[in-house]
Amino acid sequence: MHVHIVDPSAYTPPYDHALCTALAAAGARVELYTSRFAYGPAPEPEGYERRELFYRAARLAHGACGRRLLKLIEHVPDMVAYRRAARAAEVVHFQWLTVQHLDGHLLPPRRSAGGERRPLLLTAHDILPREPLPGQREAQRRLYDRFDAIVVHSAHGRARLIDELGLDPGTVHVIPHGALPPLSPPSGAIPFPETERPVVLFFGLLRPYKGLDLLLEAFSGIADAELWIAGMPRFDISALRAGAASNVHFRTSFIGEEELSSLFARADLIVLPYREIDQSGVAFTALGAGLPMLLSDAGGFPELARTGAARTFPAGDAAALAGALRELLADPAALAQMGARAREAARGEYSWGSIAARTLELYDSLLSADVGENPAR
Repeated sequence: MHVHIVDPSAYTPPYDHALCTALAAAGARVELYTSRFAYGPAPEPEGYERRELFYRAARLAHGACGRRLLKLIEHVPDMVAYRRAARAAEVVHFQWLTVQHLDGHLLPPRRSAGGERRPLLLTAHDILPREPLPGQREAQRRLYDRFDAIVVHSAHGRARLIDELGLDPGTVHVIPHGALPPLSPPSGAIPFPETERPVVLFFGLLRPYKGLDLLLEAFSGIADAELWIAGMPRFDISALRAGAASNVHFRTSFIGEEELSSLFARADLIVLPYREIDQSGVAFTALGAGLPMLLSDAGGFPELARTGAARTFPAGDAAALAGALRELLADPAALAQMGARAREAARGEYSWGSIAARTLELYDSLLSADVGENPAR
């Protein structure tokens, strides 16, 4: 089976790499169509081919504004070029769409010139717009209707698409996000002050919905641990930073794998106090690293917590978060048990072998549907 995985903006290189590697190991011929990752080297392909077809001029731009402008200029021609490349594929599986209101009109056809089915799939990493503009949800529904199947990472996400957008249940398929492969052994210096106290790590792009303000409020009464906040801000955090306690430390830049491996090797607990989410790549990085997690009960997080690798607290409740932090930091045995459960889950239902098998089963079901029938309906 010849499969194209498509992530035009290289939003999730570790996920793309893990999925392509697992599909190739399961016997598929896999090509990843993407662009050059702007913040460092992407993982080297293992058993699949990577083609950086998108945004080749944008990689030469200086600064984020210049890159965005060139990407917009290149976007339509590159999507048209990909339509031509897609003729060779039996299955086309998009991970992200960069300009959704345009991309629905630029997708490859769902049948070849000879009439053979060429299923189109989309993984909905972000289920719905968090702050939708008027008409945006309906536009997203029309976009989803252009695909034969929508893949989501949780039962929660599936229910939202069916209940809130009215998608046909037969089009929406739950395939979990896999535990990302263990990071390389730590080799770099930790970009935070040395400490003998327990370390709580908050990692990832800093966005308002991720509850950083709640975490800082909860941590204000915890003096016997350190909080490390590592990631690029996507909003103004100056007030939060100014009000943080002395045992809270920030690293506000892109975190490469070497630095991340050092942070994860030192962290005692990963905390993700998101106000809303479906699933999080950070959580599955922690799962692959065998680290215990404290998660809000938003979105699909309770499904992950049922493995025993994480505990949850009510989303938006800073007092409950503070209580859960104190309880876990005072119980090293519980943290160790959660870490063991994380490793078990990473080898089991969240392993990439399992996810590749489920993904190929979905591809096969779409390919084997009757020629006159839309299998997603």
